[in-house]
Amino acid sequence: MALKHAILVLLEQQEASGYDLHKRFQQHMGFFWQASHQQIYQQLKTLLKEGLISVADQPQQGKPDRKLYAITAAGRTALIAWMHEASKPMKVNDSLLVKIYGGHLIDSAALLADVEQQYDSYRKTLMVLERIEQQYQQLADHEQQPYRLPYLTLRRGIHHVRAWLDWADEARQVLMPGD
Repeated sequence: MALKHAILVLLEQQEASGYDLHKRFQQHMGFFWQASHQQIYQQLKTLLKEGLISVADQPQQGKPDRKLYAITAAGRTALIAWMHEASKPMKVNDSLLVKIYGGHLIDSAALLADVEQQYDSYRKTLMVLERIEQQYQQLADHEQQPYRLPYLTLRRGIHHVRAWLDWADEARQVLMPGD
Protein backbone atom coordinates (compact mmCIF):
# COMPACT_ATOMS: atom_id res chain seq x y z
CA MET A 1 0.00 0.00 0.00
CA ALA A 2 1.18 3.45 -0.76
CA LEU A 3 0.62 6.39 1.54
CA LYS A 4 -1.41 7.98 -1.22
CA HIS A 5 -4.13 5.36 -0.79
CA ALA A 6 -4.41 6.02 2.93
CA ILE A 7 -4.73 9.75 2.24
CA LEU A 8 -7.34 9.14 -0.46
CA VAL A 9 -9.37 6.99 1.95
CA LEU A 10 -9.35 9.80 4.52
CA LEU A 11 -10.23 12.46 1.94
CA GLU A 12 -13.00 10.26 0.55
CA GLN A 13 -14.61 10.45 3.98
CA GLN A 14 -14.16 14.22 4.40
CA GLU A 15 -12.13 17.08 2.93
CA ALA A 16 -9.32 18.27 5.18
CA SER A 17 -6.32 20.53 5.53
CA GLY A 18 -2.88 18.95 5.65
CA TYR A 19 -2.79 19.50 9.39
CA ASP A 20 -6.23 17.92 9.85
CA LEU A 21 -5.20 15.00 7.64
CA HIS A 22 -2.14 14.34 9.77
CA LYS A 23 -4.24 14.47 12.94
CA ARG A 24 -6.93 12.17 11.51
CA PHE A 25 -4.22 9.87 10.17
CA GLN A 26 -2.73 9.47 13.64
CA GLN A 27 -6.13 8.97 15.28
CA HIS A 28 -7.57 6.53 12.76
CA MET A 29 -4.74 4.83 10.92
CA GLY A 30 -1.74 5.44 13.15
CA PHE A 31 -2.08 2.04 14.77
CA PHE A 32 -1.43 0.26 11.47
CA TRP A 33 0.21 2.75 9.11
CA GLN A 34 2.83 5.36 10.00
CA ALA A 35 3.37 8.66 8.19
CA SER A 36 5.07 11.86 9.22
CA HIS A 37 3.62 15.32 8.70
CA GLN A 38 6.27 15.89 6.04
CA GLN A 39 5.44 12.67 4.18
CA ILE A 40 1.75 13.59 4.08
CA TYR A 41 2.44 17.05 2.66
CA GLN A 42 4.83 15.60 0.08
CA GLN A 43 2.18 13.09 -0.97
CA LEU A 44 -0.48 15.82 -1.19
CA LYS A 45 1.68 17.65 -3.75
CA THR A 46 2.00 14.46 -5.80
CA LEU A 47 -1.73 13.73 -5.60
CA LEU A 48 -2.48 17.28 -6.77
CA LYS A 49 -0.13 16.91 -9.77
CA GLU A 50 -1.82 13.60 -10.64
CA GLY A 51 -5.27 15.22 -10.46
CA LEU A 52 -6.43 12.79 -7.76
CA ILE A 53 -7.22 15.57 -5.30
CA SER A 54 -8.11 19.25 -5.51
CA VAL A 55 -7.29 22.12 -3.18
CA ALA A 56 -9.25 25.22 -2.23
CA ASP A 57 -8.22 28.14 -0.05
CA GLN A 58 -10.37 28.72 3.03
CA PRO A 59 -9.98 32.24 4.46
CA GLN A 60 -9.19 32.54 8.17
CA GLN A 61 -9.25 35.68 10.28
CA GLY A 62 -5.81 36.84 11.36
CA LYS A 63 -4.10 33.82 9.80
CA PRO A 64 -3.02 32.73 6.33
CA ASP A 65 -5.67 30.99 4.24
CA ARG A 66 -6.11 27.34 5.05
CA LYS A 67 -5.76 24.86 2.19
CA LEU A 68 -8.57 22.30 2.08
CA TYR A 69 -7.93 19.15 0.11
CA ALA A 70 -10.69 17.02 -1.40
CA ILE A 71 -10.70 13.85 -3.45
CA THR A 72 -11.60 14.29 -7.13
CA ALA A 73 -13.67 11.92 -9.27
CA ALA A 74 -10.38 10.65 -10.76
CA GLY A 75 -9.03 10.13 -7.25
CA ARG A 76 -12.10 8.18 -6.21
CA THR A 77 -11.84 6.03 -9.35
CA ALA A 78 -8.13 5.37 -8.68
CA LEU A 79 -8.88 4.53 -5.04
CA ILE A 80 -11.61 2.06 -5.97
CA ALA A 81 -9.35 0.46 -8.61
CA TRP A 82 -6.60 0.05 -6.00
CA MET A 83 -9.08 -1.44 -3.53
CA HIS A 84 -9.93 -4.13 -6.09
CA GLU A 85 -6.26 -5.17 -6.34
CA ALA A 86 -5.04 -8.03 -4.19
CA SER A 87 -3.07 -6.86 -1.16
CA LYS A 88 0.44 -8.16 -0.66
CA PRO A 89 1.21 -9.97 2.61
CA MET A 90 2.68 -7.69 5.25
CA LYS A 91 6.45 -7.75 5.57
CA VAL A 92 8.07 -7.24 8.92
CA ASN A 93 11.21 -5.18 9.45
CA ASP A 94 11.73 -5.50 13.18
CA SER A 95 15.08 -4.44 14.62
CA LEU A 96 14.32 -6.21 17.91
CA LEU A 97 14.02 -9.53 16.10
CA VAL A 98 17.35 -8.92 14.36
CA LYS A 99 18.95 -8.18 17.74
CA ILE A 100 17.53 -11.34 19.27
CA TYR A 101 18.59 -13.40 16.26
CA GLY A 102 22.15 -12.20 16.78
CA GLY A 103 21.76 -12.04 20.54
CA HIS A 104 24.64 -14.40 21.22
CA LEU A 105 26.93 -11.39 20.71
CA ILE A 106 25.71 -9.48 23.79
CA ASP A 107 24.51 -10.13 27.30
CA SER A 108 20.90 -11.31 27.40
CA ALA A 109 20.12 -8.59 29.99
CA ALA A 110 20.45 -5.96 27.25
CA LEU A 111 18.01 -7.89 25.07
CA LEU A 112 15.65 -8.34 27.98
CA ALA A 113 15.73 -4.59 28.67
CA ASP A 114 14.81 -3.94 25.03
CA VAL A 115 11.92 -6.43 25.22
CA GLU A 116 10.73 -4.85 28.48
CA GLN A 117 10.74 -1.37 26.99
CA GLN A 118 8.69 -2.47 24.01
CA TYR A 119 6.45 -4.54 26.27
CA ASP A 120 5.44 -1.40 28.14
CA SER A 121 4.71 0.39 24.87
CA TYR A 122 2.59 -2.50 23.56
CA ARG A 123 0.66 -2.70 26.87
CA LYS A 124 -0.18 1.01 26.61
CA THR A 125 -1.28 0.56 23.01
CA LEU A 126 -3.48 -2.37 24.00
CA MET A 127 -5.13 -0.27 26.69
CA VAL A 128 -5.93 2.46 24.13
CA LEU A 129 -7.29 -0.04 21.61
CA GLU A 130 -9.42 -1.77 24.23
CA ARG A 131 -10.80 1.60 25.37
CA ILE A 132 -11.80 2.38 21.77
CA GLU A 133 -13.40 -1.06 21.53
CA GLN A 134 -15.42 -0.44 24.70
CA GLN A 135 -16.70 2.83 23.27
CA TYR A 136 -17.76 1.03 20.10
CA GLN A 137 -19.49 -1.75 22.03
CA GLN A 138 -21.46 0.78 24.07
CA LEU A 139 -23.07 2.12 20.91
CA ALA A 140 -26.51 0.91 19.95
CA ASP A 141 -26.59 -1.55 17.01
CA HIS A 142 -27.76 1.11 14.53
CA GLU A 143 -24.97 3.46 15.74
CA GLN A 144 -22.33 0.73 15.25
CA GLN A 145 -23.27 0.14 11.60
CA PRO A 146 -21.18 2.97 10.04
CA TYR A 147 -18.13 1.82 12.04
CA ARG A 148 -18.31 -1.93 11.41
CA LEU A 149 -15.43 -1.98 8.88
CA PRO A 150 -13.12 0.32 10.87
CA TYR A 151 -13.97 -1.92 13.83
CA LEU A 152 -12.44 -4.85 11.93
CA THR A 153 -9.17 -2.91 11.70
CA LEU A 154 -9.41 -2.25 15.43
CA ARG A 155 -9.90 -5.96 16.13
CA ARG A 156 -6.88 -6.79 13.94
CA GLY A 157 -4.82 -4.32 15.94
CA ILE A 158 -5.94 -5.86 19.22
CA HIS A 159 -5.08 -9.36 18.02
CA HIS A 160 -1.69 -8.18 16.78
CA VAL A 161 -0.78 -6.48 20.06
CA ARG A 162 -1.98 -9.40 22.17
CA ALA A 163 0.04 -11.82 20.01
CA TRP A 164 3.13 -9.63 20.41
CA LEU A 165 2.65 -9.54 24.19
CA ASP A 166 2.28 -13.35 24.28
CA TRP A 167 5.49 -13.70 22.27
CA ALA A 168 7.25 -11.21 24.58
CA ASP A 169 6.26 -13.34 27.59
CA GLU A 170 8.00 -16.29 25.92
CA ALA A 171 11.04 -14.16 25.10
CA ARG A 172 11.24 -12.95 28.70
CA GLN A 173 11.33 -16.57 29.92
CA VAL A 174 14.22 -17.38 27.61
CA LEU A 175 16.14 -14.17 28.31
CA MET A 176 15.71 -14.20 32.11
CA PRO A 177 18.88 -15.04 33.96
CA GLY A 178 18.76 -18.61 35.28
CA ASP A 179 17.75 -19.20 38.89
